[in-house]
Amino acid sequence: MEYEGAHQEKLFDARAALLLAALLVGNIALAIGPWFVRLADTGPVSAGFWRLLLALPFLALLARANGQPLKGLPPRTLILVAIGSAAFAIDLATTNIGVGMTRFANAILFANSGSIILMVWGFVIARALPRGFEWLAIIFALAGSAILMGRSFEISAETLIGDLFCLVAGLSYAVYLLALRGERSKDGEAGFGAWSLLVWVSIFACPLLLTAAIALGEPVWPTDWTPIILLFVTSQLIGQGLLVWSLGHFSPLIIGLALLTQPAVAAVIGYSVFGEVLTGLDLVGMLLLGSALLVARARRERAVTPANAGV
Repeated sequence: MEYEGAHQEKLFDARAALLLAALLVGNIALAIGPWFVRLADTGPVSAGFWRLLLALPFLALLARANGQPLKGLPPRTLILVAIGSAAFAIDLATTNIGVGMTRFANAILFANSGSIILMVWGFVIARALPRGFEWLAIIFALAGSAILMGRSFEISAETLIGDLFCLVAGLSYAVYLLALRGERSKDGEAGFGAWSLLVWVSIFACPLLLTAAIALGEPVWPTDWTPIILLFVTSQLIGQGLLVWSLGHFSPLIIGLALLTQPAVAAVIGYSVFGEVLTGLDLVGMLLLGSALLVARARRERAVTPANAGV
């Protein structure tokens, strides 16, 4: 009996370590993805299109493997998926454009600001004022954003515009989550799960991204496929896949802390690859905004069931 108990405890510890590793690797993969957007010889919006299109067959296989149906969406769900997909397409487009115009760490932080926007939206819907740490999160978010945007403006007007693009991405992602918050089936219930919804989101979002890329006059067909393939593998397959698999097993605090690995990795890439230097004031702004994201993410996980797990 003692042997069996010890064996089960060891298996539990190994699974917990594996899930934590998946959570961290998923966040790191999502932070690396924008690097390949910069390297791609397509336009940034075109890169978003290829990221979704190349991942579609893999998402469909994952949906099938998890017993999630791909057909039979009711009209109401189809409408909400269409709205959410449009918001997600805007999120991808503006994030990819912003990444090419501002610093890596700024882009990742502002693109993840949807958690803070959802927290404020929750106060509006509930007609309630923030309490305790929620006030602190809002103050930290405003102060951190002001510092980072001020520093971007000191560098050039283009980096400030890049920050604003990524803020629009965060707003769009919040709309995406709100549109699909009630459409994902609960665990153990029949219906549409995260993978099947991601398939439909990709089906709707791909033509929108392609149309936008053509309208902007971007090169769509890559001459070097390496950055595009690495983008879809890191951001969509590894990043999305590991997060969807692991997020349901952790508390909001752990999820929020893991989220903060993204701007840290982005800052390292920005410094080592693109020579983006962060000052002490930049680090203060990142710390303030990161802390606000941590509180907001924790509150969102308690109040909202997202349609998928990550940007």
